[in-house]
Amino acid sequence: MPAVPARPPPPGAAPDPRGRGPPGSGERPGASRCPGRSSPPTLYDVTLIATESLTKTYGGGVTALADLTVAVEPGIIGLVGANGAGKSTLIKILLGLLAPTSGRVRVLGLDPTTDAAQVRARVGYMPEHDALPPDLSAAELVTHLGRISGLPRTVARERASEALRHVGLYEERYRPVGGYSTGMKQRVKLAQALVHDPDLLLLDEPTNGLDPAGRDAMLALVHRIGTEFGISVLVCSHLLGEVERICDTLVAIDGGRLLRADHISAMTSATDVLAVEVSEGTDELATRLAALDLPVRRDGRLLLVELADDATYDLILGAVAELDLPLHRLDQRRHRVAELFATREPSHA
Repeated sequence: MPAVPARPPPPGAAPDPRGRGPPGSGERPGASRCPGRSSPPTLYDVTLIATESLTKTYGGGVTALADLTVAVEPGIIGLVGANGAGKSTLIKILLGLLAPTSGRVRVLGLDPTTDAAQVRARVGYMPEHDALPPDLSAAELVTHLGRISGLPRTVARERASEALRHVGLYEERYRPVGGYSTGMKQRVKLAQALVHDPDLLLLDEPTNGLDPAGRDAMLALVHRIGTEFGISVLVCSHLLGEVERICDTLVAIDGGRLLRADHISAMTSATDVLAVEVSEGTDELATRLAALDLPVRRDGRLLLVELADDATYDLILGAVAELDLPLHRLDQRRHRVAELFATREPSHA
């Protein structure tokens, strides 16, 4: 997969809540990524996540991951697939919580099966399900989890406040979490994933349980973290439209197998079909276009016309003008990520 270049922070961007240099620098004060390295970097050193023939089979012969080989580079990455596709199993392996049956895996150049503590020190994890203690305030909880991650008490308290500020909970940080809305609880989970200065965030269904406005706000927040703070983000979701909106690259799996890994732009490239929409007279327009020997088919309110060359545009516009119809849309249709799964059987892995 081609590299995703790092994007510079916009003017006036908020300071990095992790306190480790300019947003996007990816540098830890006084630390070296690869101290003492003398040999050329390998694939596992220069990629964010890399797997090779990764397989996980549970008891009873259920295979959750099957010969998965993929390499992804820094940025905002979408991990998509239907429920049961193997996404959660992969996240558990990346965190070192689950050992693979066979194959190799590297996260930030580390093997989570043997270096789990080092991996978790550099990775923030936002779980799908809510397991927040209701009697603790957000400030207490995030500070406590920062301390568990090895931060000194004062540093943990400061970073907890900053993380809660960045997720929009600063004014509510002393309220018991049990009184929070679903959206606020999701933000607490995101804050605790940020508190210990991660290089990579693993977000498992971050919009789970949110209404449309809440989903929009969470996606905007995730995008901001991935573009302004120099943190790579892996977003695990079965909602393909969300992934298309915020991710640079995408890894699609089905039944534990890789369907495709590529830039979103490559997966949503233009097709050879024009979408035409008029507010009235759709049937008349379809008949007229067919009489002009243009291959046309109906798709709800749209007419889909095969694009042979630029003359196709002129023929459509001429037909619309001839019938005196109000034209609302005429553009080239694009591929959608959902097309990857259109002909797949439901997964039970």
